[in-house]
This record gives sequence, C-alpha cells and structure tokens, in this order.
Amino acid sequence: MPRVLAIADEVEPALWTDSVRRHDVDLVLAAGDLPFDYVDHIASTLDLPCVLVPGNHDPDLSKFRSRRGVWFQDGMPAQWPGPPDAVNADGRVVEAAGLRIAGLGGCVRYRPGPNQWTQAQQSRRARILRLRAALRMRSVDILLTHAPPRHCGDREDPTHHGFECLHDVVRALKPTLLVHGHIHPYGVPVPDRRLGDTLVVNVVGHRVLDLGPVRHAA
Repeated sequence: MPRVLAIADEVEPALWTDSVRRHDVDLVLAAGDLPFDYVDHIASTLDLPCVLVPGNHDPDLSKFRSRRGVWFQDGMPAQWPGPPDAVNADGRVVEAAGLRIAGLGGCVRYRPGPNQWTQAQQSRRARILRLRAALRMRSVDILLTHAPPRHCGDREDPTHHGFECLHDVVRALKPTLLVHGHIHPYGVPVPDRRLGDTLVVNVVGHRVLDLGPVRHAA
C-alpha cells in the first residue's frame, strides 16, 4: 500500500528540517511553485524518489533532456535547474515507487512567463500525453498537475481557472488520484472532489496520501 507525500505552492517550515523524517512514505510528489532546494531537501532527507511538474512560478524546464546522466538544453550540455534527482513528469508518463504517474504542469495563461498555457495549448499538450500513455498502457495510478480541472476545485478569477482538457485526460487514463496545487486554501478547509472514479486532491502545503492496492506493477 504505497504512501505518498504530496507538496505544492506553500513552504512549510517543519518540512524544511529533519522533522520531515516523521513521514513514513514511499514517494514525494511536487505539484509546482516550490523552491527546488526545498523539494530536494525533502526528497533527499527521506531518501526517496521524487516526481514533479512545474508551476507557473517555476523556471522553464521544457527544453532540458537527460541522456545517460548528462543534462542537455537545446542539444547542448547544461546544468539542470531542478532538484538534482527529481523526475519531471510534465507531458510524460513515468514510473516511481511502483506507481505509474502522468503529468501536466503549468496553469492557465494570465501574464507573460513560462509554464502558462491557453486552454487550447494545454489541450494539445494533453492529447500528446494521452497518446504517449496509450503507447505504453491503458491507464495510470496518479495524474499529477499544477492546476486543477475546470469547475473541479478551481476558482472563478481568471488566474485560478482550471484546465478543461483535464476532464478528457481523466476519462482516458482513469487515474486513482488527480493531485494538484495552485489553489491556495488560505486556512479554509478544501474538500476532496471526484471526477468519476478519480479522487481530485488539492495538496497545497502538504498531504500524505494512501493509495491502497496498486493496480499496475512498475
């Protein structure tokens, strides 16, 4: 029964100390808008794999590729700006801790900057993700996003609209969980929501999630 420590958007001082060790988990998921050294501290202190997607306040990671442990940007050797051992799942399906994880980072475009997409742009990215998933398997365990689906835990101000295409991704990939950030609760309890059989969870700050029996062997 895998347990996941999911983090997003808000730094919690207690997690930036050795007290993070009290969390008995198997995987760290980072849903964006966190300092990369904070994410690295949590994953390295726990000595666990980490899977992330970028948020709208994060650097552009889209042009970085790793080959045999060497990072390249636009075909040239470069220094990876993200957490050293984290896996960027944006637009990909990855495997970690016995789980299959699909990722779509970023939020709805509201100003210039990286990791922001119009609804149409994210819809195209979502179609590519679904195609990549179809080439490998029919479904995944977790869909990791920065922004939530539209009308499922988002807000009505344009900056915090969710993505409409995530409804199609959930129908196609049938994740047990959709884990997202971007929507700050500001002290107000945020209920979990459902899209069909998928539980939609806002993890701003942190959440520890029990996944139950794993459907897929890594």
